[in-house]
Amino acid sequence: MAGKRIVLDVLKGETVSPPPLWMMRQAGRYLPEYRETRKRAGSFLDLCYDPDLAVEVTLQPVERFGFDASILFSDILVVPNALGRDVRFEEGRGPVLKPISAAEIAALNGDMFHVNLEPVYETVRRLRAKLPDETTLLGFCGAPWTVATYMIAGHGTPDQGPARLFAYREPEAFAMLLKTLADHSAAYLIRQIEAGADAVQIFDSWSGVLDESSFEAFCVEPVAEIVRQVKAVHP
Repeated sequence: MAGKRIVLDVLKGETVSPPPLWMMRQAGRYLPEYRETRKRAGSFLDLCYDPDLAVEVTLQPVERFGFDASILFSDILVVPNALGRDVRFEEGRGPVLKPISAAEIAALNGDMFHVNLEPVYETVRRLRAKLPDETTLLGFCGAPWTVATYMIAGHGTPDQGPARLFAYREPEAFAMLLKTLADHSAAYLIRQIEAGADAVQIFDSWSGVLDESSFEAFCVEPVAEIVRQVKAVHP
């Protein structure tokens, strides 16, 4: 199967034996070479925005284990960061953002969105050029609900109470936030595909805390909107 991207075949519904292998967190703290690169990068976001280093850590697990797919090294919070929100990562705590207010949602600025994310697109271009031809390149973004939970609370929480309360108290502002994130996330994925990603994923890490009606409104509908927009450009 040399040169054949079997992960794409499986995504199209084919049965392959043995099945292809990739892992969501292929690059990370379990790899000593990743820890060394992480030290050189400075901050976590600096690592995400440095194409040289982001390519290096994306390739590390592929070079070590030979996975059938490679997933872009980045983070779901580059989207709010590219929209002008302050994002930082603190050791031992994780992501920290300035909590967004209802009034600030309308002021989210997408004018520099793709300019701010150009380092990520450059990473994707370089990865497609450097990866073995048979290795599928996966891009990704965070789903609007999951990204919104961090933007509203300013950090991760066990039950996403701040976001759920915000949605109850400020339904119009919350709907605007989900729509803004869906539109920009779709544009982000389209650019990743144009840079060389073979397939893209949408991670909704915090969807499990919602009741059925909220899940439909906050998770299913915004993700379906992203899919519609991406498929309109790349069927």
